[in-house]
Amino acid sequence: MKTRRCDMHIHSKYSCDSETTLEEYCEKAIRDGIDIICFSDHIDLNPNDPGCGYYEAEKHFADFHKIREKYKNKLFVLCGIEFGDPHVYTDEFSKYSALDYDFILGTVHFWYQDLYTAHMVLKGIPMETCFETYWEAVLTAVKYGGFDTFGHLDFPKRYYGGLLFDRDKISEIYSEMLQRNITLEINTSSLRKKCPESMPDKELLSIYKECGGKYITFGSDAHRLDELLFGYEHAKSLIDYFGFEEIYYSGRKAHTL
Repeated sequence: MKTRRCDMHIHSKYSCDSETTLEEYCEKAIRDGIDIICFSDHIDLNPNDPGCGYYEAEKHFADFHKIREKYKNKLFVLCGIEFGDPHVYTDEFSKYSALDYDFILGTVHFWYQDLYTAHMVLKGIPMETCFETYWEAVLTAVKYGGFDTFGHLDFPKRYYGGLLFDRDKISEIYSEMLQRNITLEINTSSLRKKCPESMPDKELLSIYKECGGKYITFGSDAHRLDELLFGYEHAKSLIDYFGFEEIYYSGRKAHTL
């Protein structure tokens, strides 16, 4: 039986850092034999983020419904969001969570002095400080919950080029995720940034397995057409190595591929 391929983390023109249309992604997915794609555009509300206030749900949904109807016999198209720092912007998160999304991806983008990670590197913030404060923010986010998957778990690695963690802290994060039915994403955008590992990769995935984690969503974090499903073979090899099950979300419910 043919294995279905799915990308649950795609950014379109409804994110400030992409110019790619929903239709362009759909045409590319069909050409490449991809079965399921999910548009998970940014909602970032930190004033220091260039995308603060950019996302417009009404326009996104209107476009999405046209696209879903157009491609319904060729491609399974889903509508989601990537909500940055949901534990900080709780009122706004509640508002967006009530809308008719298929999938909500939770991430942490700002956690230390309102600096984005690239700026932390430029300012010389020590890697130890970055990761120590980051893991605390991730723990707070997953305790707050309300989203389906946590994205790019070891995010600072993409900028610092290395990984620091306390095993007990990671186990605590995973325990909170599993209690709240939050799935872990394997995000391959780091592979495009000259990082040899996905986010996460073997070290943190092994702890996820030990903690009882079973399910994974795949996300390329694409912002351009050539990034769609990028790194999927790497992610699939990790999924198979650990015996995880790859899933997708539709109507906020998990489904196996």
